[in-house]
Amino acid sequence: MFGLLANPFKLKAKGIMGMNKRNGHYIGRYNKRSLYPLVDNKLKTKIIAEDAQVTVPALIGVISSQAEVGKVAELIKGRSGFVIKPAKGSGGKGILVITKVEHDRYYKPNGAEETHDDFERHVSNILAGLFSLGGAQDVAVIEALIEFDTAFDGFSYEGVPDVRVIVFKGFPVMAMMRLSTTDSDGKANLHQGAVGVGIDIGSGKALHAVQFGLPVTHHPDTNRALNELEVPQWDTLIRLAASCYEMSGLGYLGTDMVLDRDKGPMLLELNARPGLAIQVANGAGLLPRLQLVESLGDKKMTPEQRVEFAIKHFSQVPTI
Repeated sequence: MFGLLANPFKLKAKGIMGMNKRNGHYIGRYNKRSLYPLVDNKLKTKIIAEDAQVTVPALIGVISSQAEVGKVAELIKGRSGFVIKPAKGSGGKGILVITKVEHDRYYKPNGAEETHDDFERHVSNILAGLFSLGGAQDVAVIEALIEFDTAFDGFSYEGVPDVRVIVFKGFPVMAMMRLSTTDSDGKANLHQGAVGVGIDIGSGKALHAVQFGLPVTHHPDTNRALNELEVPQWDTLIRLAASCYEMSGLGYLGTDMVLDRDKGPMLLELNARPGLAIQVANGAGLLPRLQLVESLGDKKMTPEQRVEFAIKHFSQVPTI
C-alpha cells in the first residue's frame, strides 16, 4: 500500500513513522538501555513474566554449555512436541519446532524428520552464537509446544500465528497478526513471506492484509478469506499487552503473543525495537497515535484505563 506512495510528503500526511523517527524519538527516548537485557534474552523475559503472573509457554529445560548438549535427549523424552530456541535470537532465527513424535521419530511442521543428532547439532550452534544478536554466546531454551487454537484453522500454514501489539507508555496503539505461509517456511516473519493482518484494537477483527507489502484478501496456501479472521479472547490479550509496560519498564515495545487452545493468551517474547511493517498491515500510520498518547503527559492510568482509551481513539474500519 505505502510502497506506491513514493512522495515522502504523502507518507508524512498519512502519519507513517520511519526508522529514524522510531529510533531517535521513541526507542532512544523511552527505552532505557539498562532494560534491554530483559527483553533481548527470552529466558530473562520468561522469568519476569512469570514473576508478574503472565502466562508463558512452559519451560522444559535450558542447555547452557557444550558439556550439557547430551542432556537434550533426556529433556525431550516422552514429549509429543517441543520447541528449541536461542535465548538471544531475533527474527525467528534458530527456532526449531517439533510438532509430531511417532515411535521415537521427530517431525517438523512441514513433515521433515529430525534426529537426536540434529537436535544436538542445533543446540551446539545456538550455544556458539550462530543465531544470537551480534553473534554473542547463547543458551538453548527448550519449551513446551503451543497447542494451536482451532479458531485459526486455515489462517496459517505449518506454523502457529502470533499477535504483535505495539505498546507505547502502556497504551496498545496498533496490532497485527502474522500468519505463516509456504514462503515463510512456517515462520511468522513478514520479511520472509508471512501474511500480516492488521487487527482492530477495539474488536480483534481483521482490518487489512498484506504479503510482501502488497494487499491480499485470502491466505495464499489455504485460500481462507482473511476478512473472517477474529482473535478470540481479545479483551484478555490486549490487556495482557498493556500490562507488559509495568512488567518490562520499556516505554516503546512490541509484545508477541499467541493463543493456546487450553491456556488462552500467552506471551512469547518482548521486543525493544519492534519493526514498522505493522503500519503497512494496518493501512495506517503510527505517528498520530503515538503523538496523542504523548499529549497526555505522565497521567497515571491503570492498564484497563489505557486499554479503554486505546479502544476509544484507535479503533478502525476494515478495508480488507
